Amino acid sequence: MAEQTRPADPDLPAEPPAGHPHPAEFPGGPALFRLDPRVAHLNHGSFGAVPVPVQEAQAALREEAHADPDAFFLAVPDRLAAARARIAAHLGADPDGIAFISNATEGANLALDAVPLADGDEILVTDHGYGTVVAAAARRAPVTTVALDPDLPDEDAVRETVLAALTPRTRVAVLDHISSPTARLIASPRLLADLRERGVTTVVDGAHAPGMLADPLAGGADFWFGNLHKWGYAPSGSALLAVAPQHRHRIRALVPSWEDQHGFPRSVENRATADYTGWLAAPEGLDLLERLDAAKVRAHNSALAAHGAALLAEIPGLIPLPYTDGLAMRTLRLPPGVAETPDRSRALREELAARLRIRVLIWPWPGGGGIRVCGQIYNRPEEYARLAAALPDHLARAVSRA
Repeated sequence: MAEQTRPADPDLPAEPPAGHPHPAEFPGGPALFRLDPRVAHLNHGSFGAVPVPVQEAQAALREEAHADPDAFFLAVPDRLAAARARIAAHLGADPDGIAFISNATEGANLALDAVPLADGDEILVTDHGYGTVVAAAARRAPVTTVALDPDLPDEDAVRETVLAALTPRTRVAVLDHISSPTARLIASPRLLADLRERGVTTVVDGAHAPGMLADPLAGGADFWFGNLHKWGYAPSGSALLAVAPQHRHRIRALVPSWEDQHGFPRSVENRATADYTGWLAAPEGLDLLERLDAAKVRAHNSALAAHGAALLAEIPGLIPLPYTDGLAMRTLRLPPGVAETPDRSRALREELAARLRIRVLIWPWPGGGGIRVCGQIYNRPEEYARLAAALPDHLARAVSRA
């Protein structure tokens, strides 16, 4: 594979700011991706990026499907089972207790459909939850929304806040494993154990966990779903649903399939003539992560995100939020008047993309939104310095428009 070179950019500082030495670049990291080298992709957590070897594996599978569709589609159920077994080995999971799905929202709907609810039962969610996952809960029962202050200092404070919000009617808790906007651990093993002791069924949105965490299923949630296409290097539209043994018999596919008689997981995975190549190629992503040394990748990505956050923290008005060690995402609160609404946060995000060629997540919050930066093996330390140098002017304009 030819090494991808990046053109010189006059906007990039030649030397790191004082007090912030550059972390070492990951050897060969940028060459594993086909990202536009003119763009600083500091938002891996939103959509991920597919490494070239995984793209090539998926392309080969598509060629196979086009060459003999009958042979390909008739073999899909068994091939998915084999791919599932490879994924399970990476995650320490039971191959019969996980199923391929398309995304976290699908996982939430499958899980919540499998939970018996009676009149008067309530579902607990948090104000950090992903919008469509929270909406899935609200379709099925009244929800109690726990307000988690972004400044809560640690996991114990998060845990205590969630437990204090339980009511006698709480039957289900839908929690982020790692919150998307604030990039911190919420569904800790201790919190899940406390909820279990109280008879609350736990549904965990692990969108950022596979590949980011070494043991994403360690908490033992009743239902857990996570994307493989973010930190697990899988093709887009690749995710998993993990179900505890006592609940598997109640899982029903959202659309009936010819594999329904086999039950979970095969009934969930069969989609007639869908494009299965992403799921079949998904194990290649986790295989690649292991070849690169998963622990080394995680440490590198976490250090990069910390470096970027430290640079941004020097901007007046930006306040670093508490974080969980080892994660490849960091967040900071923006000044009052900036990104306080969804419309304003989108406007700032797209302004940074259009004017600076920098991709970050800007999230809305009353009193001042937030900015999230990610670290990945294709990133360079200079990209964060470029953002830090240009952001103050854009924040000033955002305040003037507020």
